[in-house]
Amino acid sequence: MTIAQGALLFAVATVAGALNSVAGGGSFLTFPALIFAGVPPVIANATNSVAVWPGGVAGAFAYRTELHEMRRELVALSASSFLGGLVGALLLLRTSDAAFMGLVPWLLLAATSLFSFGGIVTQRVRSFSTGAPVSPHAQLGSLVAVQFVIGVYGGYFGGGMGIMMLASLAVMGMTRIHAMNALKTVLTTVINGIAIVAFIAAGKIAWGYALLMAIGATGGGYMGAFAARMSDPKWMRRFILLVAWAMTAWFFVKQYGAR
Repeated sequence: MTIAQGALLFAVATVAGALNSVAGGGSFLTFPALIFAGVPPVIANATNSVAVWPGGVAGAFAYRTELHEMRRELVALSASSFLGGLVGALLLLRTSDAAFMGLVPWLLLAATSLFSFGGIVTQRVRSFSTGAPVSPHAQLGSLVAVQFVIGVYGGYFGGGMGIMMLASLAVMGMTRIHAMNALKTVLTTVINGIAIVAFIAAGKIAWGYALLMAIGATGGGYMGAFAARMSDPKWMRRFILLVAWAMTAWFFVKQYGAR
């Protein structure tokens, strides 16, 4: 890693951390930045998980009051997230760099589409979910099953999984946005955490990049929390969408343009 690359990655991680604290979507910056820096795709994805994880831990701690009221749901969904994240990480470790690079444009397209239209999808799905009342046990059981699938996706790639979680929680009848965000933050941290353990055991972390970006992302998240009080999240979201669609298009051109 050159000094110029290190400076760029630190700056990108700082901006991504700030964006995550305001509107989410910071990985649309950090993962492509690692690819541009020459990090192999699978290692870049694993390293990106390490870079964003400290911010998730801090966010989960901030939501401790909301989480105290949902202990039963938290335990069940955390267990499901743990298993799903482990399966997803192991699948990634069995994927070659060439195969993963071929999937990257499509994974980015899925994540960017979710980020773009997640709110609309959530509202539509909720409108179809108003039927006969479901018992709390059946409701939680369905949510645990869905969360396992989300965990597999999150352990493998992760982009857009927060929106998937919010949609599934909304379908199951949750309406308190702070409680939903609290669960989403903790479950994301669990998924990334177990995935990181698997990546470390397999030696797939580029530690120089990961630590540098983690410091930048943590500092950016701290500053972003203050900026969130003075800025309109809609503009942040629009900026992220612009970057996300540009990165998606670039990866499609890179992968298929020469053919």
